[in-house]
Amino acid sequence: MDEIIIESCHSTWIIDREHSRFRRVVKGSHQTTSPASTEWQPCYGVEIDPLSESFVVLLNPEGTRLLRSWRHVEHCAQCGGEATSELSLRDLRSAVQT
Repeated sequence: MDEIIIESCHSTWIIDREHSRFRRVVKGSHQTTSPASTEWQPCYGVEIDPLSESFVVLLNPEGTRLLRSWRHVEHCAQCGGEATSELSLRDLRSAVQT
């Protein structure tokens, strides 16, 4: 799969470029039987700004509908450095497969 995985403060974003779709897996939810995630949704591109750590997911071909978030980094200005727990590779693979 041609995918991009982006860690934000509270979610792992999976962008499946091959199928033009994305989903979010909520961090900290893997303590239940399976991680909570959104359904796959159409995606018409992703733009990542390396200077601000922000990224934008385009929800329509025109780029007029979008979701903006920020990558979680050490000493994160968005969450004060306190992010929820990370997902395991198994949980992440499980979310991608569905």
